[in-house]
Amino acid sequence: MSNPTASARIVSVVGAAGEIGTELCARLPGILGPGWRLRAADLRDDAAGRISSLDITDLDAYARHCAGVDTVIHLAGERDHEAGWDRLVGPNVIGAHHAFAAAQQAGCRRVVFASSVHAVAGHRLDERLGPATLPHPSGLYGATKVWGESLARVYADHGALSCICVRIGWAGAADDRRKLRVADARDLYLTYDDAARLFGACVLADDEVRFAVLNGASANTGSHFPVDAARRVVGYQPQDDAHVLWARLVDGPTAPEPPPRGRAVNPPRS
Repeated sequence: MSNPTASARIVSVVGAAGEIGTELCARLPGILGPGWRLRAADLRDDAAGRISSLDITDLDAYARHCAGVDTVIHLAGERDHEAGWDRLVGPNVIGAHHAFAAAQQAGCRRVVFASSVHAVAGHRLDERLGPATLPHPSGLYGATKVWGESLARVYADHGALSCICVRIGWAGAADDRRKLRVADARDLYLTYDDAARLFGACVLADDEVRFAVLNGASANTGSHFPVDAARRVVGYQPQDDAHVLWARLVDGPTAPEPPPRGRAVNPPRS
């Protein structure tokens, strides 16, 4: 009897042991369907053998990991937005470059790069932060995400790779009171379920999508961080609204007012 997974297309989740990686690995199989299978990697493997060890600063190792992969979801890197250069240069600068270089070397179809709202967090909340908003990083961490987006542009323009960048707002569970209680966080919130819907849509998007920068948020009421482009470009269909979720948690109204405007964007750390 033939193995039905033998001809399945492979999506690699690099950074699979992190917060978002863990949630994506749990949800993506149901979104992508039986024609796909996951290959998960992180700096250290896990005891169950579901995650393989990968040092993203080792280009040859990354390229070997990408062999036979259709799409790489690159989530790996230093996530502390207050980290200094010494902690950022390896994973967020060199590692980000290796994601695109290794995928191109291995003949992958697409890279989905996890960027961040911190790439534009120097702007103010009264500005609409669409995907076409010029970068204005809030610090070195945000600057490394701008670097990643620039790499995506270069590899999409000068190679065969399709490159999609997702500027993640603030990811969390639909019932996380600690995060949802922060009004600014609700404006940027991306539930884990919607994160899987968004990254799944990026994987499944038509090959004609050569390059895109998309906001990564749920369908949050009155948000300055809109997801219109993600709906249009990759067919993202968010189902959650952080303001509604919070109202339900506190037994409040189901039609919340939009968040206040005028403060600088300062997304809290997950």
